[in-house]
Amino acid sequence: MNNDWLERRKNNSSDRQQDHRSPYQRDRARILHSAAFRRLQAKTQVMGVGQSDFYRTRLTHSLEAAQIGSGITAQLRSKYADQCQQLLPNDDSLIEAICLAHDIGHPPFGHGGEVALNYMMHNFGGFEGNGQTFRIVSKLEPYTEHFGMNLSRRTLLGLLKYPQIIDKLSHHEVPAIPVNFRQLKASDWHPPKGLYADDVDMLDWLLKPLNNADKEQFQQIIHRPQQHDKTRYKSLDCSIMELADDIAYGIHDLEDAIVTNMVSKDIFIERVVKPLNAIDDSDLSAIVKTLADKLFSKQHHLQKDAIGSLVNYLITAIELVDLNKQESDFAEPLLRFNAQLPSDVGAALKIFKDFVYDHVIKQTQIQRMEYKGQQIVMELFEAFASDPQRLLPQSTCQRWLSACENSQNPQRIIADYLSGMTDEYATKVYNGLFLATAVQNVDDDYS
Repeated sequence: MNNDWLERRKNNSSDRQQDHRSPYQRDRARILHSAAFRRLQAKTQVMGVGQSDFYRTRLTHSLEAAQIGSGITAQLRSKYADQCQQLLPNDDSLIEAICLAHDIGHPPFGHGGEVALNYMMHNFGGFEGNGQTFRIVSKLEPYTEHFGMNLSRRTLLGLLKYPQIIDKLSHHEVPAIPVNFRQLKASDWHPPKGLYADDVDMLDWLLKPLNNADKEQFQQIIHRPQQHDKTRYKSLDCSIMELADDIAYGIHDLEDAIVTNMVSKDIFIERVVKPLNAIDDSDLSAIVKTLADKLFSKQHHLQKDAIGSLVNYLITAIELVDLNKQESDFAEPLLRFNAQLPSDVGAALKIFKDFVYDHVIKQTQIQRMEYKGQQIVMELFEAFASDPQRLLPQSTCQRWLSACENSQNPQRIIADYLSGMTDEYATKVYNGLFLATAVQNVDDDYS
């Protein structure tokens, strides 16, 4: 493997004596000990934080994704021993690091917060959770002064789900601007998935080991009429992380909905069991026979057995695919190979993901929570942008002034500050600014 992928943007001048960890073990440690990672414990995954002590948060979701990611790499090493000896490290620290960090850029209140920030930033480069993750690990998290966690290049590549700038992906017809925030329609303001133009220097550094042909191909765009465009490719490590994320979302988040009685057994049978039975797969059919009874049983060990069987079914089906045998022509092995599910197993996972989206995320109580968070974030942004030197905490204000002085993007600094907030802290700041009886918060600078 090319040693360029082990490089960091800032040379390590503070290597500790007797530190025998691999570069990826160090990356995992930096992520685990970061403030951005800790804040995931108080950010919405699907259900609202604080509504129950059972619901998964962004933090527990990320921990589950990391465990699934390590299971995927174990399967790939077993199935494709010779190839993986060259492609994957000997331990799971790389994939675990990527899975642990994959959601740290998501703002408070889930997609409601993301829509709110994208709307407020639509004239200033937009906002998108994956782009913010890249920005946090490569610039904002104060492990170093200028380069964030200063992760190894390969770990950053694994976090790069969409290797293109938002400006090149955006559907250019801007929706009508609402008369006031309460009239903002979320579906009009979902962002394209990519990186910020403000961070193009880090993207250029990250992709430097690629030859020109690989770089151009890796950043290819799929054009979609009446929708934001999207990127076509991701690295091997990113493909593993994305599968782990999808499995955690489709299967583990389903458990939340069932245990908290958000979905009924009858609807589950109609929308999940029957479509699964239509898939010609003997292993899946064996699981599906008792799936509804186990998941909706009052005996929790039966629920856990069903969840474990589904996760194992998905993980063990994952294949290592050579993209050059399909459509690509990559010289770089990390781009040439991807982890993928066979089409029938992928279809099964999609049934679960669609069910969670349609019958959990789209429920009125969840959407009202997102809408409320959306309003909070937009009003906070408007307030801070109206008088940053008066209302921003000191160190964030210094970053804002520096951006102004250096002809950068000062609005991005406000977005950084707001996106770092937890659900609870954003609510407290909102109450402190706009409710007459609220007690002012102790300053907590999230920048």
